[in-house]
Amino acid sequence: MENGISWQDFELQVREILERNNFETRFRVVFKDEEGRTEIDVVAERYGIMLCVDAKRYNRNWHRKSALKRESEKHRKRCLRFSKIVNSKVIPVIVSLIDDELYLHEGCIIVPFKSFNDFLLNLHFYLEELGYDYR
Repeated sequence: MENGISWQDFELQVREILERNNFETRFRVVFKDEEGRTEIDVVAERYGIMLCVDAKRYNRNWHRKSALKRESEKHRKRCLRFSKIVNSKVIPVIVSLIDDELYLHEGCIIVPFKSFNDFLLNLHFYLEELGYDYR
């Protein structure tokens, strides 16, 4: 995949990979609570595990690591809000087009796009390694 891909196409590719790994997906999920209206790119569920995925297509010129940390904090908070609405545990995941070697920040899992399929194939192993209680 090249960096010239649009953010919309990147989100679609992330969704397609989830579906190829037998996840049921909902795309661009908008919800509203007392804090306001917000959106999650893909909500994916399989075997009782719900992932809330935010696809990030940063370009090489941004200060990506600091942006990724900031976005992971925002995404984790968004997922906590969504968790209350659906009354279920959710796991916040950011899929980043470029590997910045940052894999967990403030409770949000950060997966480089090139490793996303492996992450899904070995999801239980990764969740246990990262200390997630997904049951």
